[in-house]
Amino acid sequence: MNMFDIKKYKIPVNPGCYLFKSNEEIIYIGKAKNLKNRVNSYFNNKNITNSSNYIKTNLMLDSATSIEFIVCNNEIEAFILENNLIKKHLPKYNILLKDSKTYPYVLITDEKFPRVISVRNKKMKGEYFGPFPNATFKNSFIEMINNKFKLRTCKTLPKKPCLRYQIGLCDAPCINNDVDYNSKIEKVKELLKGNGEDLKKKLNEEMKEYSQKLEFEKSMKIREQILAIDYISSSQLIERDKRNQEDVINYLIDKEKVKIVVFYVRDGILNGKNEYTIDYIEDFFDEFVKTFYSQNEIPKKIIIPHELSDDSIYEYLNHLANRKVEFIIPKRGDKKNLLELAKNNIEIKYKESELQKNDLYEMLKLNISTIECFDISHIQGSDMVASMVHFKDGQPIKSNYRRFKIRSVVGIDDFRAIYEVVYRRYKKAKVPDLIVIDGGKIQLDFAKKALKELNIDANIIGLAKRLEEIYRDDDVFNFENSRIGMRLLIRIRDETHRFGITYHRLRRKKRYFDDK
Repeated sequence: MNMFDIKKYKIPVNPGCYLFKSNEEIIYIGKAKNLKNRVNSYFNNKNITNSSNYIKTNLMLDSATSIEFIVCNNEIEAFILENNLIKKHLPKYNILLKDSKTYPYVLITDEKFPRVISVRNKKMKGEYFGPFPNATFKNSFIEMINNKFKLRTCKTLPKKPCLRYQIGLCDAPCINNDVDYNSKIEKVKELLKGNGEDLKKKLNEEMKEYSQKLEFEKSMKIREQILAIDYISSSQLIERDKRNQEDVINYLIDKEKVKIVVFYVRDGILNGKNEYTIDYIEDFFDEFVKTFYSQNEIPKKIIIPHELSDDSIYEYLNHLANRKVEFIIPKRGDKKNLLELAKNNIEIKYKESELQKNDLYEMLKLNISTIECFDISHIQGSDMVASMVHFKDGQPIKSNYRRFKIRSVVGIDDFRAIYEVVYRRYKKAKVPDLIVIDGGKIQLDFAKKALKELNIDANIIGLAKRLEEIYRDDDVFNFENSRIGMRLLIRIRDETHRFGITYHRLRRKKRYFDDK
């Protein structure tokens, strides 16, 4: 191993962060209570082995050409600095959780007439609420908020009222300057903070005042808002009771990877989960817990299978949450059962993924992990669009989904549309293990023509809907639809169709209002 000479560095004994670099590029960031002890442990011969436990560590050390130190006053400061540096530099050997889903937030945008929307990051200006572990509840909540309070949903203010105004779902602040829009937004904020009852009291007082002044129209509008609060609260879409917040974390080690699941238990009800795959490194569980909760909501209780190796992480999470976070390691009972349930979920999903891979190999004689599928959507040639979805190990990676507005085709010509979109996609993007085209031999031939012009040799098939036939080169295959590999391909094809139809409807709707 071509390690740089650590002996030439004077390593502080203070708490702080250490930054491994490869030709000035930061490749790993860590923190330590005692920098000297921690850094020297990397170069201790008993740790530098060929064991799979240390493969990633050895690769990192082999790549490193220098190291830098930042001293802190205490370990909590070191934790915070480490977290900020990792977010800024995204070192290749740190656990970044970049392939995982993130909790969705509710955002009240920073605009003249704010919108209430759903986002998965904090890039836009405005006030954020959440995160919401249950995305379905969150979407229903936003829809009800917008409808009941008659808020705008358009990205840009139109010059004339849209359909939502005409059917009574928006007060059209774009034309009605007298609408008390921002006061409604303030009420929504109170509701999102869980202050529904306090807000109802204020609104009841306002309603009585308007009634006494014989301003019955304003009184009725307030009454509608009170009814909206009752309706939303009765639907249990806001987690008002925070006393029973629990996260359950368990994992499964698979060779050089670790599959982790997080269950979200609220008021005794399991209402969501997230799954992650990370590299197996020393103290991976400590790294995951520290990284995960530096990016997500910290519950009252966290149920884990064993103690963390680094006790200071407990103190760090207390600091982030500004309260005591209780860690529970159950030996029996309901909480132990939840831990087992979490692990069973990983095992079932892992086995299903392996079965899918094995069956696809039997069907196509290919080792397949990543699949991209294309579909064309239009009505009689109008508003023609294409969609592409990306699956990895049998699961959708929605951040890699793409949609295309067809540029070169006029009228009804799905074949040339397929040619265009495949050419555009792989002119820049990496080719997956398998490309699936929604269609038969002609669609497949046009896709292959695009790849040939790009000098790309790829595994590609067509999947025709009517008989679920697979077209590959000049061969046609008819596999049983009940096969797990076929079920996966059909699911991916149907998801591409759904994604494309959604985009086509959006394009059609936009054209309709532009023509008005």
